[in-house]
Amino acid sequence: MAGNTYCEASQGHPLHGPYHDDEYGFPSTDERVLFERLVLEINQAGLSWLTILKKRPAFRAAFDGFDVDRVAAYGEAERARLLADAGIIRNRLKVDAVIENARRIVAIRSTHGSFSGWLEAHHPRSKPDWVALFRRTFRFTGGEIVGEFLMSLGYLPGAHHDGCPAGQRAMAATPPWVRAVRAGFTGYNAEKIVTPAPASQSSA
Repeated sequence: MAGNTYCEASQGHPLHGPYHDDEYGFPSTDERVLFERLVLEINQAGLSWLTILKKRPAFRAAFDGFDVDRVAAYGEAERARLLADAGIIRNRLKVDAVIENARRIVAIRSTHGSFSGWLEAHHPRSKPDWVALFRRTFRFTGGEIVGEFLMSLGYLPGAHHDGCPAGQRAMAATPPWVRAVRAGFTGYNAEKIVTPAPASQSSA
């Protein structure tokens, strides 16, 4: 997805529209939300985002509502079940990555309390630095996957263009990248930044 064209392309679409208007670029600390977004971005590799949105209910059912602990405990029987499930993407590398990444999120809890805590502990940083960190920590997390995951949750700017109503609502929720810019962080690509209003005006 290209952030500055997605705002127009999503309008009125039965799947893109709700995702763009209510989720894309909005912050969340919910572990299931974070894990779901990572799973979906991993599975989008080589495919369209529309394909993933169409399959989203099937992914949710296949991966136990994106319960990290349940997925982390998957063994060979669950792996075989997933690879036989026509409702999702039957790619062994992607399935293996999802299971292993759930296990790594469980491990992260011992050092950072939660997946959200881990993200916050490493924020802010530039996209290349984020990509390097994800590659050291998780599986199947290349530059595009990491960039979209972080942009979709407000850890990187660029999800919406200037003037997009959904983008304004996302900024009003004070995503991490907005907090970073207000605190003086200059490590983002300037071309992708919609200048955030001062904190005193952010709720207007």
